[in-house]
Amino acid sequence: MLRSALIAVGALCVVCGLAGLATGTLAAGWAVFWGAILLLGTVLERVRYKQLENGRPGPGWIATSERFIDDETGKPVRVWLEPATGERRYVTE
Repeated sequence: MLRSALIAVGALCVVCGLAGLATGTLAAGWAVFWGAILLLGTVLERVRYKQLENGRPGPGWIATSERFIDDETGKPVRVWLEPATGERRYVTE
């Protein structure tokens, strides 16, 4: 829900900023800039964070004490660590 609201606010800033620029208001460029930043940051957030996996990772992975409830699915998630590389995986329980 918050993600949708941020996308809507960012899109509104971009549209209003472009309308302002079309009428000759140069200061509206800031609305376009910050709206675009908000849109890109919200949309690309999922690229940065890894998707949840089902099932335990292979041998060599250690379950950490980190656990949380995923906001989107409502399921508990445990963080697994591969000590040799430091890679982390997020696995639903």
